[in-house]
Amino acid sequence: MTSSKVTVLGGGSFGTAVANIAALNHHPVTLWMRSEKQADDILQNRQNSRYLPGYRLVDNLTPSLDLESAVRDAHYVFVAVPSKAFRAVVEETVQYLPANARLISLTKGIEPTSFKLMSQILHDLAPKHDVGVISGPNLAKEIADNQISATVIASYSQALRQEVQQLLSCPSFRVYGNPDIYGVEMAGALKNIYAIITGLAVALGMAENTRAAIITRSLAEMSRFAVRLGANPMTFLGLAGVGDLIVTCSSQLSRNYRVGYYIGEGMTLKQAIKKIGETAEGINTLRMVNEKADELGVYMPLVKGLYAIIYQDMPVKEIASRLMSGDLAEDVEFMSVGM
Repeated sequence: MTSSKVTVLGGGSFGTAVANIAALNHHPVTLWMRSEKQADDILQNRQNSRYLPGYRLVDNLTPSLDLESAVRDAHYVFVAVPSKAFRAVVEETVQYLPANARLISLTKGIEPTSFKLMSQILHDLAPKHDVGVISGPNLAKEIADNQISATVIASYSQALRQEVQQLLSCPSFRVYGNPDIYGVEMAGALKNIYAIITGLAVALGMAENTRAAIITRSLAEMSRFAVRLGANPMTFLGLAGVGDLIVTCSSQLSRNYRVGYYIGEGMTLKQAIKKIGETAEGINTLRMVNEKADELGVYMPLVKGLYAIIYQDMPVKEIASRLMSGDLAEDVEFMSVGM
């Protein structure tokens, strides 16, 4: 692949990790951020000490505080800012975009007021540009450490999927394509809720059987909800579904898992968020999904239970008891298709 100018908006851990992969593949990369201190750190020390301490960033990755200069010649613009700031940043960006720039979201979340996914916001604000989403089992620190990882690029555009596969694939990072952009993105947003539940369960000393049951029923619940909204159920059997769910429900590197763990240890939600020092998208996603499930009449006992613990101060033991006495259901959903 010929060298392409890549811009990443947002200097958090995942944005920095993706920017560094593109730079390692010999593309000139601009990492836009608002923090002058963080930009100076990258220029002087070649690392993002706040979000990826100890990992060296390659020389052709350049930090920038100037949004216009960062995107005006970009072939690919990756957006890696928290969901609550996503629309505002993209609104500010579109005026500077070249006509042929591709837009790819790295953010896993749902817009608080509209229930729109990040790709839908990109489509709304930049309708003439091809749009994609990257999602999968991608702990930023492991990617930065060159541990073998894989992800999914989802887009209606086959050309964009193939271009991003070539742009980011390297010996330690493999990119797979999927045309089900809604399913891939919804899976990435929903799994954060279940990471909080699993972290909370582990902190309370629940057994391995319990953890396996929670993760498996989480997959059933999240796919049931997403399919009702239009996703392909098969997407949840891939990296963006079960792959991402396994890693985020198992690793202390997952921010949402740690939020749940700290709450399970007795911290308040505010204390837990302050301790991890980064955005945990699952907290906001939980509230929105709970409301949407009510609106659509989708059965989501795990979401209901976590919502009661976090937003209604219900005792964990009481919620656990309710979950074990709920309606008996089939193990695997969607099996009737084709039978």
